[in-house]
Amino acid sequence: MTTTPAFDYSRFQRWRRPFEVGFWVVTVMANTIFNGTVAWFDAVYRTHRASSIEPWIWEASSSLVILAMVPLVVLATRQWPMRFDTWARNLKVHLALSVPFCLVHVGLMIVLRMLAYAAMGSRYHFGDDWPLELGYEYLKDIRTYFLFVALITGYGFIVRRLQGEASLLAEPDEGPPVEPVDRPERFLVRKLGREFLVAAREIEWLQASGNYVNLHVRGRDYPLRATMAGIEERLDPTRFVRVHRSYLVNLDYLTEMEPLETGDARLTMRDGATVPCSRRFRTQLRERFGDTPVGA
Repeated sequence: MTTTPAFDYSRFQRWRRPFEVGFWVVTVMANTIFNGTVAWFDAVYRTHRASSIEPWIWEASSSLVILAMVPLVVLATRQWPMRFDTWARNLKVHLALSVPFCLVHVGLMIVLRMLAYAAMGSRYHFGDDWPLELGYEYLKDIRTYFLFVALITGYGFIVRRLQGEASLLAEPDEGPPVEPVDRPERFLVRKLGREFLVAAREIEWLQASGNYVNLHVRGRDYPLRATMAGIEERLDPTRFVRVHRSYLVNLDYLTEMEPLETGDARLTMRDGATVPCSRRFRTQLRERFGDTPVGA
């Protein structure tokens, strides 16, 4: 059973990284322009307590540090995702992470401002009552941190909806299971409100990605909420082999194994894609095939 998706995810995948980087750059830049304009009217136009360039130095220095820290927030949300089943536990983690987020932001922001002021022949002063100033900055930073977490979480949810998310078939309430629970033959994929089945034998390889394992099927990746070790136990060992701590491959789709100088190997799949093979698993793979090269 297959469906024809209205959204061309494979095309989006080619532009996904530039889109994501561009989104954060444009978002932070727009915020800088907005906040800089407000600060200019407040500190220059109304009160005349700063020169015309100073509000832009304040906002630009803050924004540059914030932009540089976005990848760290992305990593944090992958490690401690905010889902319906994990938010209560992981909320505490993110509250704790907001503190170093603020400290790093303020520290690097001050350094950039000091350098900018020094270039103008002046000196930057953070404030006479620095604990109060730091508390004020934290109130802004915790709002920024959780706004980023919300944006990243929401974006990830939308991408998984467009991409499709795999799960094991549920055991029926009555009657025998459709298939052996310990060795599933099919995976259920939900995509844009539709459901279809993916045969386990059609999975070309699997890759661990945070709290998910991506099932690669005919050029598409379907995330499965599971650990690599857990899903490896449920796949047919005569067909699926671990080749890396983050990769499992289907031997039916493996065509070539290229040794590397490091002792590792590069595996080539039937569709031309390459998968890393660590030295430890390379030895096991060669033993499995004897002395005959894979793909010969």
